[in-house]
Amino acid sequence: MKKLIYVCMVYLIGFSPINSNAQDLAPYIKVGTLTESLPTVVDNVIQTLTANNFEILGEYSPENNPDLHVIAFTRTDLKSTVSKVTDRGAMAAIFKVGLVKNGENVTVSYLNPMYIFNAYLRKETPNHTQVLEQVATDVKSALANIGDEFVGFGGSIPAEKLWKYHYKVFMPYFSDPVTLNTYTSFDEGIKIIEANLAKNKNATKLIYKLVLADKNTAVFGVALLDKEKGEAIFLPKIGEENIAAMPYEIILQGKTVTMLHGKYRLAVSWPELTMGTFMKIMSTPGDIEDMLKSITE
Repeated sequence: MKKLIYVCMVYLIGFSPINSNAQDLAPYIKVGTLTESLPTVVDNVIQTLTANNFEILGEYSPENNPDLHVIAFTRTDLKSTVSKVTDRGAMAAIFKVGLVKNGENVTVSYLNPMYIFNAYLRKETPNHTQVLEQVATDVKSALANIGDEFVGFGGSIPAEKLWKYHYKVFMPYFSDPVTLNTYTSFDEGIKIIEANLAKNKNATKLIYKLVLADKNTAVFGVALLDKEKGEAIFLPKIGEENIAAMPYEIILQGKTVTMLHGKYRLAVSWPELTMGTFMKIMSTPGDIEDMLKSITE
């Protein structure tokens, strides 16, 4: 009877039983704290990533804050591997380094590849282990030229639990995207989105674009710079140390453009958020949806 009750409870809250020996993953990895200027560290990170065969997609200062910086990057084998996962797998092709200036110091961290692989590729992750683990190893090796700490932070979630991650009961999963628009063709979608971003519609700004033409797939990383509803409002409340989570992305596959629901995307990027803090940004998921929807219409 107790076992039956447990199984029912697991079903109701939306989690599958997880092997207790499953690997716990932190969403971010701290590389180190440096005393050079922020521009110098940015240049050094870009140089070491480029020298190690990574492609820089874009960079920006979240919130338009000169003390914050994000560098987005990818690699050919990574793109070809994750795009085999047809349910928005291409979103796992982009990684970010985050830099935060505090006084005279600059802290460097990056989005943990294995965390995002398990969150975005989910049960498909083990099917591509060789490439994915090599990418994660090579990112660490490249950034070893910047620092030597490599300490996980921002929470800890078992890999398999990430496959069905949601913040709380009845909250959305990765598999509950928000549909922003549907076009007559993939090319039309690209054209409309790029035109709206060029207009800086709703204070949005294009930070990177990754187009996989053979898959009719494109991922856009978009800065949310609205002074009343954007990054400057919600990031200080939930934690700027997780800055490598930004920018927010939308994905065009075929004729349809979608985004991860804010209640999933923010939660998986800030898994240590308390309910009290989450309530302070209660309007943010809807605000983000409005901003991103406006660039797709």
